[in-house]
This record gives sequence, C-alpha cells and structure tokens, in this order.
Amino acid sequence: MKRVLLFLATNLAVMLVLSVVANLLGVDRYLTANGMNFGMLLAFAAVIGFGGAFISLLLSKSMAKRSTGARVIEQPSSSTEVWLVDTVTRLTQRAGLPMPEVAIYEGQPNAFATGATRNSSLVAVSTGLLQNMTREEAEAVLAHEVAHIANGDMVTLTLIQGVVNTFVIFISRIAGHLVDSFLRRNDSGNSGPGIGYMVSSLVCQAVLGVLASIIVAWFSRQREFRADAGAANLMNTPVPMQNALRRLGNLHTEPLPQNMAASGIAGGKASLMALFATHPPLEQRIAALNPR
Repeated sequence: MKRVLLFLATNLAVMLVLSVVANLLGVDRYLTANGMNFGMLLAFAAVIGFGGAFISLLLSKSMAKRSTGARVIEQPSSSTEVWLVDTVTRLTQRAGLPMPEVAIYEGQPNAFATGATRNSSLVAVSTGLLQNMTREEAEAVLAHEVAHIANGDMVTLTLIQGVVNTFVIFISRIAGHLVDSFLRRNDSGNSGPGIGYMVSSLVCQAVLGVLASIIVAWFSRQREFRADAGAANLMNTPVPMQNALRRLGNLHTEPLPQNMAASGIAGGKASLMALFATHPPLEQRIAALNPR
C-alpha cells in the first residue's frame, strides 16, 4: 500500500507541476474561438509528454530506493557486500563507466539499474537473488545491469516514452475537437469546448495509451536482449548469463513496483499479455545468447 500511495502521490505532483509550466508558457490555450491552434497543441503535448517522462527519469533513483527499501552500501559490512561492490567495480571498469551506487534490498530474486545519467546511476540487487544464485550467476546479472547503464537504456526509454506520450495527447485532443465539432455543428451559441470534447478526448487518450504501451514494451524487450548480450561480452562468455536466466526460471520472483517494472532482471513470462511485457520470455533470451 505504501508503494501505491507513493506512486500516486508522485504522479499527481508531476502532473500539477507540468500543468503550471504549461500555463506559464501559455501552451495550454490551444483551443481558440477560431478553432484549434495545432502548433500550440503540439507544444502543450510535448511539455506534458516529455516533461512527465523526464521528471520520472530524474526521480527514478530516489524513487527506486524508497519503493524497494534499497540500502546503498557505503562501507561493506559483510563478505557478501565486499564481493558485491568489488564485482560492480570490476564490471564498470571493463565497460568504461564511472562507479555507480551499489545497493542491496530485502526481497525475492531480482535486480535493477536506474538513474538519470551514466554518472548518476544505481545498481541494486535483492537478498533473494544473492541467496539463490551462485556467484558466477549473480555476477552475470550484475553485468546485465551494468550493460543497461552502458547502453544508456534509461534515457533511451525515456525519450521513447516522451515521443509516444506527446502523440497520444496530440491526437486525442484533435479527435476530441473533431467529435465535439460534429456533435455541435448546428450550435452557434457557444464556441467553447463541450462535453463531447472532454469525453471523446479521454476515451481516445485511453485507447491510444494502450497502443502506446505496446510500443514502449516492445522497445523495452529489445533493451533486454541487448543487455543480455552486453553481459556476455563483459564476462567473455554467454554461459553465465544463460545459467542465470535458467535459474530465474526456477525461482519465485517478485515484480518490482510498477514505475520500475522495466528496470528489473526478472519478468517476461509468456502469456496472452506478452505484447505488454517489458521483458521477453526467458527461453527467448537464453536462445538469443546461443552462438550463431
């Protein structure tokens, strides 16, 4: 419940800030007495679409720590923590990256990487993963997360999310205006938007939002294949990554909070909802690592 409330409160705060910004810029006044100003509408859609995506990116690290209870390892207090920090250090040096924050959290097997930039990133792993995997398998998972950072996946997915958000808002408002104009074609007494505009815009935004989620999820699945390949390169062999994925398939994994679902190592079981999955099925990921 705490995670849900934090997620809702953050999103409400983001929307409030973006609404104020759009009002100050004047781009929220795209509906005029002469119809719709498409240039201003596009600017409004971009402010809301990209603004929300980038604010989420900037908050991603702090939100991840709060929602999972991850503890950043400042001074290793056990042999496991020493190994964890040393392993991430070695992997990031191989990848030519600055050292990220390394964290550990209580939970079922999973791990994730997040952060706004390569210079401000976080790699976190659960106690469940460290307890249920061999050191080599756990190192492969860490290499996968380091590969996400090296590939700039957090920023890439943010840009994709911003683009689809912008088009969803832009097209839904146009559709709402067209429907409203049709319904009130014989009404010359009121030039402002009517209930038809509000309802049709919301319905269109919901439908397009579902289609946009499919697009974003597809890109997210491609990221996973790339990160798996990146882990194989960092370890000079795909075998540990394949073994780690097989191990994950035999473990009970706990999904990360919704706003971080695409960041975790686990996910992507085959189902009717595969189009919305942020991760490919483990079998496909293992097969993709086989030498051709």
